[in-house]
Amino acid sequence: MSRFEDLVSTVAHYQALAAENYSRVRTLAEELRAGLCAHIGSTDGVYVRLVPPAGAFEAKDYGDQAFSVPPKGFRPLGAILFGLAVRVSMGTDWMRVTIECHKIGDDFIARIVGGEEYRLSIPLKDNDPEPFYDHIYDHVLDWFKTQIERYEAGEYGGREIGFDFSRNQDETLA
Repeated sequence: MSRFEDLVSTVAHYQALAAENYSRVRTLAEELRAGLCAHIGSTDGVYVRLVPPAGAFEAKDYGDQAFSVPPKGFRPLGAILFGLAVRVSMGTDWMRVTIECHKIGDDFIARIVGGEEYRLSIPLKDNDPEPFYDHIYDHVLDWFKTQIERYEAGEYGGREIGFDFSRNQDETLA
């Protein structure tokens, strides 16, 4: 085998593992979206969407574009980021929480960017994801409570990493 053939073979193996990693993280993300939506107690529609981990977003599921690596082509083998947009009002206000996942053995380490790590296994429903759902929910709720406390104390105006808001285009023009 020539050096080039060895290189091509090694890169093909690398890409197969990157494809497996992407597929597994995508499955995990889709299960997290559905499970968190049910955990929040959505009674009148979808309360959680998969969105890109950074940049502008709308309250819709982005499919492959919700992830920090492309679904096809050359992909890096490593941690993958995705966004979970959580509906935070009866209207059209959504807050993004950015999640980072990386594989450890057969499990995944998932964390809110800047937050605690959780070990998760697929399928989630068979592996008690409730503490992670609680963590995400508490993270969003606590952000608002902290902002309220800061305002009431006279110290407000800062934004924290990991949160972006999406609003209906009609409302932003009003």
